[in-house]
Amino acid sequence: MSKQRPSLITKAPELLECLKAATEARIALGRCGPGLPTAAVQGFLLDHARARQAVWRPLDVDGLERNLTACGGVVVHAASRVVDRAEYLRRPDLGRALSEKSRRALAAKASECDVAFVIADGLSATAVEINAAPLVAALLPLLAEQDFSVGPVTIATQARVALGDDAGVALGARTVIVIIGERPGLSAADSLGVYMTHAPEAGLPDSRRNCISNIRDGGLPVPEAAAKVMSLLLAMRAQATSGVDLIEQEDGIPLVPDARDQRL
Repeated sequence: MSKQRPSLITKAPELLECLKAATEARIALGRCGPGLPTAAVQGFLLDHARARQAVWRPLDVDGLERNLTACGGVVVHAASRVVDRAEYLRRPDLGRALSEKSRRALAAKASECDVAFVIADGLSATAVEINAAPLVAALLPLLAEQDFSVGPVTIATQARVALGDDAGVALGARTVIVIIGERPGLSAADSLGVYMTHAPEAGLPDSRRNCISNIRDGGLPVPEAAAKVMSLLLAMRAQATSGVDLIEQEDGIPLVPDARDQRL
């Protein structure tokens, strides 16, 4: 009898197994001859399809509204100047501003408030549907404990991050929190981002915003994200600023030295 032929499938070195266990990135996939094993190729194609679906699939607005209402949010609706999804991807500038109809609708709901939430579909409806309502639910009691007044929760479709500044002005909010679906990758299509601006104005640069990213199972858990949002909000209230001018603190200690400190 002839000896059994050796397998063409080569496993990854054992030294990489601990690294592979610590990340969802595509490493140590092994190989089959000069190519990848079939399972790795099929996994790639599946994740690519999920990423495309996350970008193109419309947000389940009704389901999101039900979840937000259940956790105590007062929901209003808005849209950007974008006509459809294809234009949203081609024209980011139109996604950064409210439509005139939406601007009037939000202005009718305006009342001075400390915080207003804007939940935007962004580039991943999947991320918003999975993570947005749990994050708002985690934040509402924390905001109440710190005496932050909360305005309506705006669900914004075909929206980019900067639309939040437009909405914040219309609602009369001192700080706007944009919760948005992040651009999906091949290892995660459900990643949520949070962008916070104190004293929002239309046309502000990105440097005026603070960002918390990769909020999802397998990334930054919702409870930790909520705690980080509250830490930033308290710093914004104390310093009356946001973005690169904000000095973040942890247990009262600045995370980055203040260049204005004369002791440096």
